[in-house]
Amino acid sequence: MRKLTFLAGLALGYVLGTRAGRERYEQLRKTARDLAQTPAVQSATRSAKQAAGTAAGRAADTVAGKVGDRLPSSVTDRVPYLRERSGTASADGWGSSAR
Repeated sequence: MRKLTFLAGLALGYVLGTRAGRERYEQLRKTARDLAQTPAVQSATRSAKQAAGTAAGRAADTVAGKVGDRLPSSVTDRVPYLRERSGTASADGWGSSAR
């Protein structure tokens, strides 16, 4: 009987806990979505993307300068940045457009 009471309590706690947990999850999700829509956060996100793109471009230049001419053609044929170092391959040098 004691084991049955424990299992019933455990089941009830689980059901009530998951309901409260889901409500709290939805509340946090809404708050995060609202925060992401603020102009300050969007501006910071744009700045971070630009900084990351600049750093990636510098890293690509360094790597291509050091190992680009030693890579097999099977690699350089697939990476437009290595094939066309003049920057005409794409807007960001990686075969995709920078946003």
